[in-house]
Amino acid sequence: MAEINYVKQDTFEKMREELHLLKTIDRHAASRAIAEAREKGDLKENAEYDAAKEAQGLLEAKIKYLEGVIATARILDETTIDSSRVSILTKVTVTNLGTKKVVTYQIVSENEANLKEGKISVTSPIGKGLLGKVVGEISEVIVPAGVLKFKIEKITV
Repeated sequence: MAEINYVKQDTFEKMREELHLLKTIDRHAASRAIAEAREKGDLKENAEYDAAKEAQGLLEAKIKYLEGVIATARILDETTIDSSRVSILTKVTVTNLGTKKVVTYQIVSENEANLKEGKISVTSPIGKGLLGKVVGEISEVIVPAGVLKFKIEKITV
């Protein structure tokens, strides 16, 4: 069974729009680029043709990826999120017990993750380590640099 991708409604709509553009505009542009390169002669030594074919392959891979994500997407409603435990779409304020630094993260799907905005993926080591925790609990998270200990200070939606 395919992995479920939890997303917010606006992210789902953005993915659908991007897929539509890739299929309708970018796919036609890639076909035109291949046709133009083909007209330039011998395909064995035609770098432009090779580049156009490679670009088309990358485009088709992206289309297939987005189709898969959209097909397995489950849209989350923020109004139904339980903030008594850390879960997807909750904002969790934690204290790193090693550095004493206080940070707030929002747990989101892989497609919405953006560390600059404080959004971490539910599948990241920290995201996995915080899931299911309650206020006051300490989470030990194994990261490439070692073990981080976080104290859950606050959970909101």
